[in-house]
Amino acid sequence: MPKRILQGVVTSDKNEQTITVLVERRFKHPLLQKTVRKSKKYRAHDAENKFKVGDTVRIEECAPISKTKRWTVVVEV
Repeated sequence: MPKRILQGVVTSDKNEQTITVLVERRFKHPLLQKTVRKSKKYRAHDAENKFKVGDTVRIEECAPISKTKRWTVVVEV
């Protein structure tokens, strides 16, 4: 199974080697046919601490790094 890749905005970089990424997805509601926006935060591994708040990044699924980290940063968009 291929690894998922998501795109989002960095909302926090306060932790060492960790960033918090807000990923927003849009979909049409099945009954109301209205566009709905849902967002979720993911904690991603940033080894060099080079990403700052406001950067748009792509994150990729990986093996668990810590209790909450299951994603790594691939590249800045």
